[in-house]
Amino acid sequence: MRWVEPLGLIDGPAAFHAARTGAGLPLAGGPGAFTLVRLIENGHTLGVLPVQSVPAEWDEALHRLTRSLPPFAELPMDRPQVMGIVNVTPDSFSDGGRDAAAAIEAGHAMLEAGADLLDVGGESTRPGAAPVTPEEEAARIVPVVRELARATTVSIDTRNALVMRAALEAGAEIVNDISALRHDPEAVRLVAQSRAPVILMHMLGDDPRTMQRDPHYDDVVLEVARFLRDRVATCEALGIPRGRIMVDPGIGFGKTLAHNLELIERLPILHGIGCRVLMGVSRKGFLGRLTGETVPARRVAASVAAALAAAARGAAILRVHDVAETVQALTVWRSCMRGEAPG
Repeated sequence: MRWVEPLGLIDGPAAFHAARTGAGLPLAGGPGAFTLVRLIENGHTLGVLPVQSVPAEWDEALHRLTRSLPPFAELPMDRPQVMGIVNVTPDSFSDGGRDAAAAIEAGHAMLEAGADLLDVGGESTRPGAAPVTPEEEAARIVPVVRELARATTVSIDTRNALVMRAALEAGAEIVNDISALRHDPEAVRLVAQSRAPVILMHMLGDDPRTMQRDPHYDDVVLEVARFLRDRVATCEALGIPRGRIMVDPGIGFGKTLAHNLELIERLPILHGIGCRVLMGVSRKGFLGRLTGETVPARRVAASVAAALAAAARGAAILRVHDVAETVQALTVWRSCMRGEAPG
């Protein structure tokens, strides 16, 4: 199995110049670019080379990193999209305790702050969280989805086909499944028949309650990439076109601090799967371990910093709690990279 890992990332005018002169190649169609690659075969690094020195037999793998991809869920992909997190749960790690009315209010506030889409969830998947029945989960999210879908694109964060169906019927457009459509045998069929775009996430094992019990990988980046590549191939074979699939490395879902940091740093390798990439780092525990901040809601600056790191590595959607702060940071970051104000 071969992977081409982009290195030497650049942005702005330098990326444009490098791509034009052949010194660099566009990452996922641009605007960022990369000037070096690490060639990996069967888990072993063969070497680090300038892009113009890559052997011809690696051209197909290289092309998967550079090609432009179609829009996902009809969202514009000229910049990272900000997905606001709307939990309708009593026990989510950062913002639990919302009922439907409070969740709807929070969703509209996120849209006013600049969110491009909203992700509605009715089951906490933090480590140790108690499961809820699909019926209870659906009852929590349907009124919220129905209201917010009138105003924006809504994603439904669930592992259960019953909840997916109820949310899609209420107006949701995207399915976001932390189990990568493995938890419920009916989920793949439902997503294929509904033609809904889907986000497939990596999680160690299949139970959020136990995923953080001594997670171990030989190479976390290659193992996560292999899992997502294989799930995409399986879903494609079962009737879900690759263009309707986005992948998520699952930061914090069965990973240590070191695993999370390595996944962020080496995120560009996932573009070789041929799908756009979502990153969810907002307020997560590894940020608390880095900063010493024990209260999730006080990890805003840390969350924004991690989101910018993901954006710089080609993430197409950033899943966040703190929309206004993330939108402002992205605006300034993009302006600095390009040396000009938006528009």
